[in-house]
Amino acid sequence: MSVLTLRLAGPLQSWGANARFSRRTTESAPTKSAVIGMLAAAVGVERGDDTRLAPIAALRYGVRIDQPGIRMRDFHTAHHAVTGKAMPLSERFYLADAVFVAALEGDYTLLADLHSALRNPVYPPFLGRRSCPPSRPVELDLHREGTLEQALRSTPWQASSWHKRQHRPGADIHLTVLREARPEEVDAANTLRDQPLSFAPEHRRHALRSVISDSVRFTHSLERRAVARHDPFDAFDAAEEKSA
Repeated sequence: MSVLTLRLAGPLQSWGANARFSRRTTESAPTKSAVIGMLAAAVGVERGDDTRLAPIAALRYGVRIDQPGIRMRDFHTAHHAVTGKAMPLSERFYLADAVFVAALEGDYTLLADLHSALRNPVYPPFLGRRSCPPSRPVELDLHREGTLEQALRSTPWQASSWHKRQHRPGADIHLTVLREARPEEVDAANTLRDQPLSFAPEHRRHALRSVISDSVRFTHSLERRAVARHDPFDAFDAAEEKSA
């Protein structure tokens, strides 16, 4: 099997699995439905094209929580663009300053096409909602050989520098992994209704999928940035040399 890894980071993210009506919650990590939707959009799969969606949705999915972020609530108001009539008030929840590594396991040719499409997407990627753009390109790496578990163990910790500095150098860091269960693990798994079947606006459909909660361990080595030398009198020295 091959594995495609993604880095999902941005000022705000929102990953709703059961969000409905006026209360739009977010899960603690990106849902499979949202990530598959992002990949399908990158290769230009239109909503309702279930035939092209099926092989992408069949990829095995897992995600690692590198930086959990902070949950935020937005009190949302809106007016109809044409009539000006007030729309129902709603609450919308986001994850601020979070970082995740997502991994998809499957056929190499399909993953290579998705990897290429993310570099030149038909529709731009967003982190759960269109108001949540990523802070940098989301494609991270394409592993020709390996499993989802191996990729999530070997990919370096992607947290921000300020987040890493909160941990003691040399300490063991345990990062939560939420991955699809293998057939022999199904009995020990939880279920979540975010296996996409159709994104057609008139009948969006999702099935249940089995999720195993796991973790990977890293030994934290603090990356110290070199401090650039700065002397404000260098400019005067340079001016004197020039005039001499």
